[in-house]
Amino acid sequence: MSRARRTALCALVAALAVGGLTAAPARAAAPHGPCTTGAAGISCHFDVPPGTYDVSVLLGGGAAARTSVTAETRRAMLPETATAAGRTVRRSFTVDVRTPEGEPAGATGSPGLDLTFGGAAPALAGIRVTPAPARSARKVLLVGDSTVCDQAGAPYAGWGQQLPQYLRRGAVVANHADSGESTVSYLADPRFFDTVEARIHRGDLVLVQLAHNDKQTDETTYRTRLTAMVDRVRARGGRPVLVTPIVRRWFNADGTLNNPTALLVNGLGVDHPAVIRSVAADLGVPLIDLTARTKQLVESLGTEASKALYLTAEARDNTHTSTHGATVYAALVRDALRAQHLLPDDTVR
Repeated sequence: MSRARRTALCALVAALAVGGLTAAPARAAAPHGPCTTGAAGISCHFDVPPGTYDVSVLLGGGAAARTSVTAETRRAMLPETATAAGRTVRRSFTVDVRTPEGEPAGATGSPGLDLTFGGAAPALAGIRVTPAPARSARKVLLVGDSTVCDQAGAPYAGWGQQLPQYLRRGAVVANHADSGESTVSYLADPRFFDTVEARIHRGDLVLVQLAHNDKQTDETTYRTRLTAMVDRVRARGGRPVLVTPIVRRWFNADGTLNNPTALLVNGLGVDHPAVIRSVAADLGVPLIDLTARTKQLVESLGTEASKALYLTAEARDNTHTSTHGATVYAALVRDALRAQHLLPDDTVR
């Protein structure tokens, strides 16, 4: 596709009547351009090739509204934003469009860029999609498992799926995490680390959180696999960041999580968070100690309140997070990125 054709496809402006699109189809005016209104909110499709795109949206309209934005496979791009009646607000963000659009081993998804405007009372007054200037977006590539990935269906959500809402235009999350993967399988299958490696440009961040599925990986192998990922990221000019895994919600009688199940010590006695901390120190790699951060949070909430972070009530699942939990944990990652100056302040919300 030529550059001119690509630009023509992307520079689409949906000139929507102010207040015309709302959550209730019975009250919604017929939408214009690439957007339609339905029971789930407002859906917009742009027929663009894989790439990185800047999106500018004008939220609000004639009535008071509350609008959130997701992209592709349920990626949270903007949190619910309130607008008063007769007012609009402009927001912008950058989206990674690729195939497959979600988990690397998952469904291909629909070609192009899909955006959904939801929330308590969504209202969209205008939208514009343009290709991001070449290599201008600071990429945050994610390597991980089901606690990180773009989960295809509710109520499941990964923290990497919620991270984009904390970044502004000019920084983009490319989530290549995949359910069920370990350090061994992620390096063995070309759909995973090979694909990430090929996308790295100088200065890109690559966050690695793999531990939940290394249940039978010995310490030497685990350490070697993490080191290999760090070396390969650096060889491409990228900046590796090691992330310790989120805790499992598995309480002791004393209300703590001080047990192997909660703290990701596998059946061979390998203390995954401890090994990750050690590798990060040995190789001089930035570390996000998400195990320590999530342990502190879960213990502070206690056995009952912490259920909301996981799928305890929905699926008796104390490993995978709810949308609320994934959002809270993504904020912890955001805070660490900011505190360690791994992203410029003006790209972090």
